[in-house]
Amino acid sequence: MRVDDRLMGTAHSLHDLTVLLQSAGLTGWDELDVVESGLIEWHEGGPEVWEP
Repeated sequence: MRVDDRLMGTAHSLHDLTVLLQSAGLTGWDELDVVESGLIEWHEGGPEVWEP
């Protein structure tokens, strides 16, 4: 996950991404907030697509 040009970490699930976003300052966010957000730019899929 990147915030602007800063690498924050790698997410392997929606939960991982939620935790990374919380550590980036979105402390009130849960997984539903992540799925519904227009702030997130998904590449090669969306919140339901994760590579094993």
